Formats: sequence, structure tokens, C-alpha cells
Amino acid sequence: MSKPVKQHLIDPEICIRCHACVDACAKEAISFNDDNVVVDAAICDHDLSCIGPCPTGAIDNWMVVNMPFSLEDQLGWFELPEQPDLAAEGASGADIPDAIAALLAEAHQGAGGAAKAPASAATPAINLFGPSEPIKATVQGNFRLTEKTADADVRHLILDLGTANFPVLEGQTIGIIPPGTDDKGRAHQPRLYSISSPRDGERPDTNNLSLTIKREGQGICSNYMCDLERGDEVALTGPFGASFLIADDPKARLIMVCTGTGSAPFRAFTMHRQRALPDINGSMKLFFGARTPQSLPYFGPLGKVPQEFLEKHFAFSRVKDQPKTYVQDRLRADAATIAPMLSDANTYIYVCGLKAMETGVEAAFQDIARGVGLNWLDIRDTMRESGRYHVETY
Repeated sequence: MSKPVKQHLIDPEICIRCHACVDACAKEAISFNDDNVVVDAAICDHDLSCIGPCPTGAIDNWMVVNMPFSLEDQLGWFELPEQPDLAAEGASGADIPDAIAALLAEAHQGAGGAAKAPASAATPAINLFGPSEPIKATVQGNFRLTEKTADADVRHLILDLGTANFPVLEGQTIGIIPPGTDDKGRAHQPRLYSISSPRDGERPDTNNLSLTIKREGQGICSNYMCDLERGDEVALTGPFGASFLIADDPKARLIMVCTGTGSAPFRAFTMHRQRALPDINGSMKLFFGARTPQSLPYFGPLGKVPQEFLEKHFAFSRVKDQPKTYVQDRLRADAATIAPMLSDANTYIYVCGLKAMETGVEAAFQDIARGVGLNWLDIRDTMRESGRYHVETY
């Protein structure tokens, strides 16, 4: 009789084949072919070093099995299988459900909970195009969003999809394949970017999309994208992302927290709501952090969105003769209105931006909840389970 064991698995429907997990796994337990990235159960020791680098959450999957799935099995998957019926397979032990729960709890320690899409979100298309057969898009425009005096060069790129079928939703991401090869002579893997336009296009009912890209000093893909000109062709993969999606319920109240280019999905959220629900006010809060107003993407256009439609709270950390202010400071300053929202089943929280912001934002929500006698960790877990709490950092 077999004893159940936990097996770490990668969701092939969500994985973008960026191979970040491959590089992160010191045990070399993760391998891949042209179709899938997989974990060798005979090598994996569940140290979770591969979890953090994964940009999509595809890596955050475990299953309790009597006999681990083989590499051959996994390489041929198009989706994750269902949890096996251990009793039917002859597992020992009188209380198999408790054994499964204990093993999965151990597997998830330190990994955070797996996010779920809002119940009212539209169904996303995922992984329509991979690195071996990307879709081609044409650059319609490349505009600098930040002033030339700013410390960041952030661009707004508009890509025309022509007649191709490439459906995307707000909150999803796409992969960009930069030309050339890496230092080992291999073709570059896709880099992931959040879509900053709504589902019906940058311009309504137009088959195009936009991206928000910051030039990084040694960034191969960011420099490539920031230097593109109108008419240039770009190779795209995806779309990706099945959980960081906007709630389409008109009663939904959104708290959106971001820094820098983490504003991309929230631009898409706002534009979608402006088009789909133009008469609903007071349901969207945006907490947006940057060094200065000059380095904050979309600062000008955001100012034109009515405050009653999108309540804006800006935080600038490097303004001369002004105290450093971060998004968590703005959250605390708005505690009186946020606190009652934490107990409202119609509240959705989205956090997107630099990974360094997570700790401060979590601490702010803890303080706000504690101030009204609530336990933030319990609230957060409940919200995550119901598809109402989402974090996407990098």
C-alpha cells in the first residue's frame, strides 16, 4: 500500500515558458521542452526558491498523489489533471482528506495563497501563441510618458494586431520576444508586460493594445521596446494571466495600489469602466506612487479623469523640500474610508508594482484593520479565496 506524497507541478495553461524557475532551482529539478516546463518529483525538495521569480503564478501548484506524475506525462499536458482519488488508487491511511490537507499546507508554507479570478470576471483566453509560433504586431506609436528631466524613461507603446485573433482582458499580460540570442547562443525568452488598454482596444473597437514600458539600463527587452519606431514589427506570445482580472460586477468597489509601470493594468481597468459603466461613481480608488510627478506615468491624463469616478491618491518620495511619501502612507491617511470597505464583500484589492512595496502595503492594511478591531490576515485570506485580493509584483 502506498503512502501519499505531495508533488510540485507547473500549470501549462498559465506558464509563459520564461524559464525563470529553471534558473532559480539550485537542485536542477525543473526542465522543459518546446511545449512545457516541468518538475522532476525525484529531485524536487520543495525549497520554494522557484516560487518568487515566476511572473504568472503557474509555479504555485501542488497535488497529493500515490505515484508522482512522470516527466513524460507532464511534458505532454495541456492542462493540469484533477486531484487523483487516492482511496481508489489504494492509498493507505484511514483519513486521506486530512493527509491531503496536511501535505498541501506544508507545500504552501511561504508561498502565499494561490489567487483566484473574481467570480464576475470575463473568461480569459490563455497561451494562444507560444515562443515557437509567436504572433506579429506592428508598432502604431511609441510615446514618452515621463518628462525628459525625469529620472525614468517610461514609454507608451501601441501595437496593431491587424486581422489576428488575439483577445485580451484588463489585467492580463503578454510576452515580448526581443531579437537576437543570449550569451549561450539561445534565442531570447519572452519578457512579460502588462496590457495597459481595455479589452476593446486602445481606441474603442480597434484590434490593438498598449503597453507601459520603462527603459532599464541593461534591459535587453526594455531598451529594444523603447527604441521601436512606427511600422516596426514585434513578436508577441500569450496572452497570459487568469486571476489578476477586473471584477465586472457593477457593485464592485476597487482599491488599486501601484508604483511606476505597475499602473498599466489600472489604466486598463479605469478605461474599461469608463466605457462599460460610465455613470458609476465612487467605486474606484487609486493609490499611485512615484519619485516625482515628472516620473509618474500618465500623470497628465489621470488628472483629467473625474475625481468622483476615480479617487486618486498620489505619493511622491523625491520631491524637493517635501517629506518622502509612499503609497502605504496614503493608504493610512485614507484609513477612515478604507476600514469599512474591508468588511464589504463587494471590495476588491489589487496591488501591482515593485516587489519592495509589498511589505509596506501589507503593514498599512494591517494597521487599518487593527484600528477597527479586525484581523488583516484573516480578511486577506478570505478575500483571496473569493477572488477579491490580488498582488502582482516584480
